[in-house]
Amino acid sequence: MSSAVELHSLPNEPSNSRLSRTESKHAADALPVAVSDTRTQQHVFRERIQVLALCGCLFLAGWNDGTIGPLIPRIQNVYHVGFAVVSLIFVFACVGFIAGALINVPLTDRLGFGKMLTLGSLGPIVAYSIQAPAPPFPLFILSFVINGVGIAIQGAQANGYVASLKHNSEIKIGLLHGAYGAGALISPLVATQFSQLSRWSFHYLASLGVALANALVLLIVFRLKGQDECLASVGEAAGETSPSEHSTFRQILSTRAVHLLAFFILVYVGVEVTIGGWIVTYIIDVRGGGPSLRRFLWRPRYGPAFVLVVDTINLLASQKGNNQAPRSGCSR
Repeated sequence: MSSAVELHSLPNEPSNSRLSRTESKHAADALPVAVSDTRTQQHVFRERIQVLALCGCLFLAGWNDGTIGPLIPRIQNVYHVGFAVVSLIFVFACVGFIAGALINVPLTDRLGFGKMLTLGSLGPIVAYSIQAPAPPFPLFILSFVINGVGIAIQGAQANGYVASLKHNSEIKIGLLHGAYGAGALISPLVATQFSQLSRWSFHYLASLGVALANALVLLIVFRLKGQDECLASVGEAAGETSPSEHSTFRQILSTRAVHLLAFFILVYVGVEVTIGGWIVTYIIDVRGGGPSLRRFLWRPRYGPAFVLVVDTINLLASQKGNNQAPRSGCSR
């Protein structure tokens, strides 16, 4: 005796329902995923020390950019050179920055983050050591190439490392660039005093002191370690490695956004530093201003960058729910 089993086919799921589920899944994948902070207090403390150490790199870069403006009239008098010749300072510095950017990527792949950061810190030390005794003009301007290479490497490494942090990286980037503004705000005050002394080039001894302190702090904090090891010490996961067979440099150059941003930075920073460097000469020679005005001409340019530090602290405090945070008169 046989029994028949009747099979009933399941109703077909409407295609619209499947499509809507697929779209919902893609939409969920597109939403930003909140990063849970599982770090210990020791991790957070170490990260703050690292960020402060990297702020020293940008402070030195701002100090360097804020120095040359008040000293240009004195350099012209001492070396008996005109505007065209003294402008080679900017040309040689630009060559140094471009060279530093080009060698940064391949050398980082070989040496790693910590060693490259320390290597970059040696550039300003060598340059300021050459500039302090006021050497012959060809050697003086050649030192700006060495300085440019070192500062370019430091800037790239510092920005890249802070941007790789997963927790509040935008706040830390703000602190980083606020430190640049602080350096550029302070250095003209020092340079102006030395520009009126017989030993004007001794200003570079003060710059050498800043550069030595920066190099020592970087060496103590990062200890020549690689980026993944430094990130692990603050409870951060290592960065993703690209599966591409092409070199890192080729991958960077194949990104369209890199070219657009590089062109923007080239124009913006070039105009900014050039105007800042020549504004003192313009005020003194064309507008009849006194030498004491040099210290004030840089404040409207780099003061807002320094205020960025205070605004960043305000933002951080507001996220923590602290209503007693100090407010800047120029803040939002």
